[in-house]
Amino acid sequence: MEIRKLDETYIEHTYRRHTPILMRGKGCTVYDSEGQAYIDLSAGITVNSLGFSDPAWQTAVMSQLLQLQHASNRYYTAPQALLAEQLCTRTGMRKAVFGNSGTEANECAIKLARKWGIEHHGADCYHIITLDNSFHGHTLGALAAAGQPALKADFGPVLPGFHHVPANDLAAMRAAFEEYPVAAVMLELVQSEDGMKALDADYVQALSALCVEKDALLIVDEVQTGNGRTGALYAYELFGIEPDVVTTANGLAGGLPIGVTLIGARAEGTLTRGAHSSTFGGNPVCAAAARAVLDRIDGALLQSVVEKGEYIKTQLQGAKGVKAVTGLGLLLGVLPETRPAAAVVEACEKRGVLLLTEKDNLCIAPALNIPMEELAAALTIVKEELAAE
Repeated sequence: MEIRKLDETYIEHTYRRHTPILMRGKGCTVYDSEGQAYIDLSAGITVNSLGFSDPAWQTAVMSQLLQLQHASNRYYTAPQALLAEQLCTRTGMRKAVFGNSGTEANECAIKLARKWGIEHHGADCYHIITLDNSFHGHTLGALAAAGQPALKADFGPVLPGFHHVPANDLAAMRAAFEEYPVAAVMLELVQSEDGMKALDADYVQALSALCVEKDALLIVDEVQTGNGRTGALYAYELFGIEPDVVTTANGLAGGLPIGVTLIGARAEGTLTRGAHSSTFGGNPVCAAAARAVLDRIDGALLQSVVEKGEYIKTQLQGAKGVKAVTGLGLLLGVLPETRPAAAVVEACEKRGVLLLTEKDNLCIAPALNIPMEELAAALTIVKEELAAE
């Protein structure tokens, strides 16, 4: 109770807190201050890729922490350089820019796109097209990119040059290109705040071709979908495209703050010395953690993500109280038929399962390595609460 009182007294309430005071975790189980155990189906909003207290991850973090916890980016550090190599080698991208979060990675991508457009097509070519209901972060640039007017209503004039079109509507995208000098298109392949809806593959491929035709950059926001979450290292691989810029963050360092903007051949060299920086970006400890996570994301783990995602869909699609199941891999949305999503989350929490909501949907996004027996036990509770009157 003292922790809750301190929180209410000294922390600005920009979040609605859930009841448990979380204290420690092991694997995919977390314990609160009363000793209650919970199976975590949220992974800290797709962050804890390997669950809690993974031994190999801990070893990598502690080893680096005992050597060098931070250095200015004016100096070379081994973990950062090795992580950049690992990311570029596995994706085919050419360069990496490090930050501390997904929204920072997206801010970097926005700056890059505007600079690239102006340099290649003139001073008016700074416009960026995004999708309705998209979400790219809470900083002012990322808010301007978001296709959700309610998110930016209270913050005054937004950064100009962003235009939003419906998802899966190629005609609307072509119309935007005709109306504006477009530097880039920026999109999520699974729209997290639109019910975890994956874009149509045909649309994504046609849009990629349109960007090549119009000489605009294609930016794929993989803040949530990246790092094995959808059953591929990055979701764009599932859609058969090669983006010019990829942003990623949440699951990369397994619980430590990191963001990365990966830059392909067409945009390489745009961000010259002094054009962008981050004091903590690519911090040695966070980079070491990210390397440990990437080492674990192999073919076997990715296949298990696909299988677990299909298992969840099989269990919930058509089940009593379920209207729809959407998403890819272990990034799934569940739309309840009658019971409000928040009520289902609260009931599951009381029974030892942690879930999150995205608007009207439940979000199921456990650690990538969640054991099947724990997943099955948690889903039994989720199904029962979805079916409850």
